[in-house]
Amino acid sequence: MQIVDVIDPDDERLDDFRDLNSVDRRPDLPVLPGGALGKGLVIAEGVLVVERMVASRFAPHAFLGVNRRLDELSTSLVPTADPGAVPFFRASAEVMAEVVGFHLNRGVLGVARRPAELTAEQAIDGATIVAVLEGVNDHENIGSIFRNAAGLGVDAVLFGSGCADPLYRRCVRVSMGHALLMPFAKLPQWPRELDLLGERGMTTVSLTPDPTVPLLPEAVDGVGKVAFLVGAEGPGLTAAAMRASHVRARIPMSRGTDSLNVATAAAIAFYELARR
Repeated sequence: MQIVDVIDPDDERLDDFRDLNSVDRRPDLPVLPGGALGKGLVIAEGVLVVERMVASRFAPHAFLGVNRRLDELSTSLVPTADPGAVPFFRASAEVMAEVVGFHLNRGVLGVARRPAELTAEQAIDGATIVAVLEGVNDHENIGSIFRNAAGLGVDAVLFGSGCADPLYRRCVRVSMGHALLMPFAKLPQWPRELDLLGERGMTTVSLTPDPTVPLLPEAVDGVGKVAFLVGAEGPGLTAAAMRASHVRARIPMSRGTDSLNVATAAAIAFYELARR
């Protein structure tokens, strides 16, 4: 990287970091309200997430941060005088706040362009445990699922219909950058493309609170490769998705609780295999 000091918050070189909370100008929006094309950038926030972006297929083309965070990134980013190097725009906290639209406690941002999306076949190549989401439209839940998946041995995440953008800034932040490292792909022909998992030798397991279906440990007993399906909080998985899966399973609950947070339920399912 090349260190570039900036003092003017209106510097055009900082435009990829500008107005991160704006509902109609955010640089991570692929499509703006009204249908116009957006920049569709990927924003990494904080030292750890920036480091994971550097290690991912999302190659950063610029950084913005305060000097303290630059020092903390010294093992990941090597300064050079080469004018063709990736710029690290060093600024004060006050200048950063004017650029991004709020005070950024984490003190550093990385920005990357979105590479070509992986196909489902590429994302699950060699996978033994996969998470499949349907209708999960909360970015924090998606970020938490990525983080849980990374920590509990899941190899890839697939997105069925109705899911939010996994590369939105909040999702990347909550995932602690694992959304950038873990392979993921969309399944546009949902739920028919679940057949792909069966063709790869995976047992597809739909999580449901239905009290008539087997408990999770029983449902996955003796299976090899597994794909866990989880749905949005409230409605859960659609009937079509559950019909398209091989097995239905439930997590035992008490005190009249009817369901768990989707990221929590997914983590329990992942752990059921990880503990073995």
